[in-house]
Amino acid sequence: MTETSTSTVTTVTSVTTVAWFHCFAGIAGDMALGSLINAGADVAEIRLLLQRLSLPGWELSVEESLRGGVACTRALVVGRDDAVVRTHARIAGLITDAALPPRVTDRALAVFRLLAEVESALHRRPVDEVHFHEVGGHDAIIDIVGTVAALEVLDVGEVTASPVATGTGTIRSAHGLLPNPSPAAVRLLQGAPTYGRATGVELTTPTGAALLAALCSSFGPLPPMVVVASGFGGGASEIDELPNCTQVVIGQADARTTIGRGQPALVLETNLDDVTGEQLAHAVAAVLDAGAFDAWVSPVTMKKGRPGHVLHVLTDATHLDRLRHIIHTTTGTFGVRASATERWPAARTLDQVTIDGMVVRMKVGYGRAKPEFEDVARIATATGVAVHEVASRAEEAWRLGRIGAPGESRAGDGTPQA
Repeated sequence: MTETSTSTVTTVTSVTTVAWFHCFAGIAGDMALGSLINAGADVAEIRLLLQRLSLPGWELSVEESLRGGVACTRALVVGRDDAVVRTHARIAGLITDAALPPRVTDRALAVFRLLAEVESALHRRPVDEVHFHEVGGHDAIIDIVGTVAALEVLDVGEVTASPVATGTGTIRSAHGLLPNPSPAAVRLLQGAPTYGRATGVELTTPTGAALLAALCSSFGPLPPMVVVASGFGGGASEIDELPNCTQVVIGQADARTTIGRGQPALVLETNLDDVTGEQLAHAVAAVLDAGAFDAWVSPVTMKKGRPGHVLHVLTDATHLDRLRHIIHTTTGTFGVRASATERWPAARTLDQVTIDGMVVRMKVGYGRAKPEFEDVARIATATGVAVHEVASRAEEAWRLGRIGAPGESRAGDGTPQA
């Protein structure tokens, strides 16, 4: 990574491995996995990662094939599945307990979370009670976790895709006869460029749509990159109109980020080796109450090998004198130092949801919402429900409100926060 700077901006350049899925014939989970294997993802490494799942009774095999004259790889999952209907909570636990690499875990959970949210909206069930049918079987789990494992094997840091092709007519599913593309696939593709082809084949499945929705940072033509590999993943059958494949292109792209000038700020610090934990906690609370942006404590080893702490206080120049005085009076320190810095606070809004008739305030930004802990703790105390369960219910209620599904009530005031 290289970095250049001026007095007003800093430009950081790094190399990122990008995967671009060309969905000219749609995308399904097995087609995505097959394309990555065809592009060079080592099957043995993928199997080793998949074997960490507590999911016996499956086998991943690879078959070289042709679709419309195009050489491709088919990823085939075989085996008996005695529990073909699984809840989202069970699958999330299966992935979380597998000790997979963090990026694999995060990506797999994101895919299944989107599937659960859409199924929740379509079938009016709480997210963790959603029963997966086709996407809860061995083959779908292996396709999804296998795809994100293959991305990890190829060290893909960014995923993009072309506009997504879909079919027409009707298809048969566990829920009976459905339109093509399926309602789940349509919801998952909201915000993505799509187009239809005059074929009755289900070109884009919910699994394929969920992979794109959860993993893609953008949609469009092949992004600027130095191509290093490509591959095709074949679908289950031949199509007269076009090769039934998904293509993936792997390349190296320069990621250039220009950082504009941020808000001027100061970091006040003092080294402490003679204060108690109670004094440190009091000092942090006191500076925050006095207007500091943030405050934290770091453990350090000081002179003569003594264990100590550094109190850090982030503020602006207008609060400097007052905060310096508070640091002196709360800690008894003999000196405070300051260093100039900049900060880029993320824009956020305030929202709220109602849990068991009680309001939980939510901080909303970057597509996620975080409940205020004080409200969560208050409800947990009043109801006897675990704190983490109340927080999870609040986040779920916010997500359901966001996609228009029934659930806990939600209302936001849209108040911007710095």
